[in-house]
Amino acid sequence: MSGATLAMGSESTKSKLYPELSSSGGSVMGSLRVIELQLVAFIMVFSASGLVPLFDLAFPAFASIYILALSRFAFPNHNHNKNASSSEIFRGSTIFRAYVIVGTTIGLFLPLAYVLGGFARGDDHAVRSATPHLFLLSFQILTENVISGLSLFSAPVRALVPLLYTVRRMFVVLDWIRDVWLHKTLPANAHYKDVAWYWFGRSLAMANLVYFSVNLFGFLIPRFLPRAFERYFKERDEICAKTLEDNRSSPVNKPPLQSQSPDDKKKD
Repeated sequence: MSGATLAMGSESTKSKLYPELSSSGGSVMGSLRVIELQLVAFIMVFSASGLVPLFDLAFPAFASIYILALSRFAFPNHNHNKNASSSEIFRGSTIFRAYVIVGTTIGLFLPLAYVLGGFARGDDHAVRSATPHLFLLSFQILTENVISGLSLFSAPVRALVPLLYTVRRMFVVLDWIRDVWLHKTLPANAHYKDVAWYWFGRSLAMANLVYFSVNLFGFLIPRFLPRAFERYFKERDEICAKTLEDNRSSPVNKPPLQSQSPDDKKKD
């Protein structure tokens, strides 16, 4: 899931929503399966709810334009073989897969339950605090899943998607923490259910800050991004070396020109 899940690139990981890269046959419509359609529904609901700030609504458009510009001018894909472009950038261990599942639960499932619970309880403050994070995370996962099935995008471009969104979501989560820790209080005679709900929101916001901080500074920047660039430049060097070798061998394989003999010149 954003940052760690789709980063692994396997089909099983992709089905778990994250960070992260497998191919769905190179077709955009082919990649829009059940989870992608659900994410589109979430995005539309969050956008129409009026709970997402204008800047966060515009951020996916900016990120998409920037990603397209990078893929066109900075890091074009040199190898358009679909199988090669969809291979894993990072192969995680069993512990890493467990880490991804924990992140998906903390970052997506529990905040979604928190928002739905806020609707049910009439807690507009909880809904408004967590919705921007869910909106950006849903857009991130959808973007990762779509571009992972297209040979247009190189490894660095695909690696920068979770990085861009995670950096932005860190500020959104900080706003979420400020809302639930500083701007929300409990009445003096609060029921135990209200107290549990109050601390659930606080704990969930802090858990998201901790997890995505570790994900950003402990995985995406020091491990995932360098490996994507290493793979990209290795493929580029291999293609350049092959092209140079083909250019050198082409004159050798060319049939030699037959020179005219002196008798042929006399006849002319």
